[in-house]
Amino acid sequence: MSELPSENTEAFDHKAFLKNLTGAPGVYRMYNLKGEVIYVGKAKNLKKRVSSYFRANLDSIKTQSLVRQIQHMDVTVTHTETEAFILENNYIKKYRPRYNVLLRDDKSYPYILLTEHQHPRLTVHRGGRKPKGEYFGPYPSAWAVRESLRTMQKLFPVRQCEDGEYKARTRPCLQYQLKRCAGPCVQGLVSDAEYAQQVQLARLFLKGKNAEVIDMLVKKMEQASEELKFEAAARYRDQISALRKVQEQQWVSGDQPEMDVFGFAYRNGIASIQGFFIRDNKLLGSKSYFPKVPADVSPQEVFQSFLLQYYLAGNKSIPRQIVVPMALEDNEAIEELLSRQAGHKVQFFQGARDEKRRYLKLANTNAETALEAQQSSQKSVFARYLELEQVLDLDNPIQRMECFDISHTSGQQTVASCVVFNREGPFKSDYRRYNIDGITPGDDYAAMDQALRRRYSKITDPSKIPDILFIDGGKGQLAQAEACFENWPHDKMPKLIGVAKGTSRKPGLETLILAGSHATIPMQADSSALHLIQHIRDEAHRFAITGHRARRQKVKTQSKLESIPGVGAKRRQSLLKYMGGMQEVLAASVEELAKVPGISEELALIIHEHLHL
Repeated sequence: MSELPSENTEAFDHKAFLKNLTGAPGVYRMYNLKGEVIYVGKAKNLKKRVSSYFRANLDSIKTQSLVRQIQHMDVTVTHTETEAFILENNYIKKYRPRYNVLLRDDKSYPYILLTEHQHPRLTVHRGGRKPKGEYFGPYPSAWAVRESLRTMQKLFPVRQCEDGEYKARTRPCLQYQLKRCAGPCVQGLVSDAEYAQQVQLARLFLKGKNAEVIDMLVKKMEQASEELKFEAAARYRDQISALRKVQEQQWVSGDQPEMDVFGFAYRNGIASIQGFFIRDNKLLGSKSYFPKVPADVSPQEVFQSFLLQYYLAGNKSIPRQIVVPMALEDNEAIEELLSRQAGHKVQFFQGARDEKRRYLKLANTNAETALEAQQSSQKSVFARYLELEQVLDLDNPIQRMECFDISHTSGQQTVASCVVFNREGPFKSDYRRYNIDGITPGDDYAAMDQALRRRYSKITDPSKIPDILFIDGGKGQLAQAEACFENWPHDKMPKLIGVAKGTSRKPGLETLILAGSHATIPMQADSSALHLIQHIRDEAHRFAITGHRARRQKVKTQSKLESIPGVGAKRRQSLLKYMGGMQEVLAASVEELAKVPGISEELALIIHEHLHL
């Protein structure tokens, strides 16, 4: 966005605004000529802080640019500086202002949940802690949780199946045959006491008490051996052996029960923050963050903004100890705020002691490595854009590209994808999927037409109109796209390009087809421009395939009973339990269905007719 001319911003009379401004703590918002919030800030003293923007000599280029664009300001007074921190964070999340540091990834972190059932279940959980049970984590990614659950399956035969499957089973599943579940779903396979024992071992393992678990298993193995229960002793021996192997491969361990460590690197306008998450004396994993940083911002402002947005998102576990790479400007106020948010005392450390210093050094090294990789990636992407602009002979730089792809299986569960790239590469927040219905199955042209019209028929923001629109397909798909844009109402028109695969459909043999003339541009296999096109095309394909598989799986796993009117969850459960499974329900006569508790003869007839349409 270009800066507004100074004559448009002179209308803001900052002297009149400051004259009546209070000196209380609060939050201020700055607006441009279009009425957009361009900056949100908090202040211990509103009058003093806002006045600093209108000094005669401003050193910061960012502040000079910001002030030139101010058309209007408003403030919200708070009782305390702590309240101002929270309100500032809420406003930043709501308005996403251009001149604020923005955390791109504020998703909640996953936990391992051990449920409160007669036979507890181990599962992954993300979001609010509504289900009853014990939570372990947080883990840095869903992958880390899945890996941990796979490890747990090999060590402790505690069920991980869905509650519905657990209640409906009459025979043990494959996990029981593989000795990865004790089979509590089937009566007689394992006693409640034995199962509870394995649950307790899993609980201790997740709390980091590996040595205690091994000691308990050794005692049980010796006891079983003395009682001549050699099969049980062998099971305990195998469990001990597996545990020792896992312990050798396991996470970095230390003496800190609960701590987050953040490394930081900042160079050429790119900030890299590396988070290490330690729970129950184990380093569960790490994650890299690259917040969106406006020009000419100090490292302290970048890191403090990140830290506040990260923990005030409301879905993060706040530990008692946080190791930070630098002193914070509002250290005490932020400690007080996070302590109140967490319900326990939170302290910041700067890695002065041995173990904290070691973790911080490791986090800083990882942040620096991630920054170098990010910069290298951006240079590569930039070079690819430059070559593509030359290949297409464009007058203006490409700012936005979009690509469409269609995915289906024999025309069923058709999904169209639209992916977006900007100058930095994939712009995932603008990705979209479209479930395609109401067309002849397998008609890719009709699917493409529907997706394009749904994408662009209501577009109003010119910045959302792509410079280039890639269509994954040949002249037929491209012609379909051209027809959609025949009566295009906007001044800016996307450049339509078809990406046709070679006869052997091997990567590197693609040809570009230009809209209108349908002239072709063959590409060299080692061309950087072709690599960029392949990237966006493959990303569109991946995104479409993922959506299609999810849609297909939903149809596949959805029980036929779910669409029968008058049959709710309780009646479905009653049918499956009484009849012994879905196959038995399908084979049952009307008379047999009517014998199920809660199923009348009339409803039995409806169920039978629905299942045998």
